[in-house]
Order: sequence, then C-alpha cells, then structure tokens
Amino acid sequence: MIKTLNFEFGEIRVFKNFVVVVMNEGITVKPEYNDDLIAISENYFRDRPFGYITYRKNSYSVNPMVYLKTSKIENLIAFAVVSDDALRIRNLEVERRFLTKPFEHFNNLDDAKDWVNKMIKDLSPKL
Repeated sequence: MIKTLNFEFGEIRVFKNFVVVVMNEGITVKPEYNDDLIAISENYFRDRPFGYITYRKNSYSVNPMVYLKTSKIENLIAFAVVSDDALRIRNLEVERRFLTKPFEHFNNLDDAKDWVNKMIKDLSPKL
C-alpha cells in the first residue's frame, strides 16, 4: 500500500495499480465525491491506468449519477465491487447501466485485486 487517505465519506487506500475504497456506514455516495477520485487519479496515477475497488463492508446508498462522472476519468480502466450481500448484489445491475468502464462483482477483495491487476497487465502492451 502506498497511502491511506481519509475523507468525510470514507477511506481510500492507494495501491500501485488501484484504489480500495471503504465508504462510511449510512452515507449516500454523491457525484461531487468524484472530485476527490479525480485528484487521486492525477496525483497517484498520472498517465497510467488504474482500477477502483469498492469494498462494501458497510451499508450505504449510491446515487447512480455518480457513475456518469466516474466514467469520464480516462485512465480509470476497471471498476470492481466487493460484496457478499444479496440485496447489494442485485443493486449492481442498476449501477452497471450508468458506468461505461469494465465493471465486475467479487465476493472477496483478493479476487477483485487480481482482476484489476490482470486488466492493467492486459492493457500494458497496448500502451
């Protein structure tokens, strides 16, 4: 891990190829939170691809409009959701419609990390 960043909405752990985000219990994820993600992409992943892993340990809601802005982050190449809650998994189908990046669900964090790293490795020869 490179760094842990704390925000009013939760914690973002920055790794070499991705971020792992744990949102605070009970919040609503809003489009303006993307400003922090954009800053992180520019500070830690300038000119190289990265992935976003949301580790849904807490219960919170997501305004799906957030994904329209997230989709505009050019070097974001993969979006993973880690959750084993059945209701949250069903909600992913709605969220998926708003995001134009590769979007996958995983039951554990290690599988999500492996997928993001593979996405970056597969893209690297093309860069």
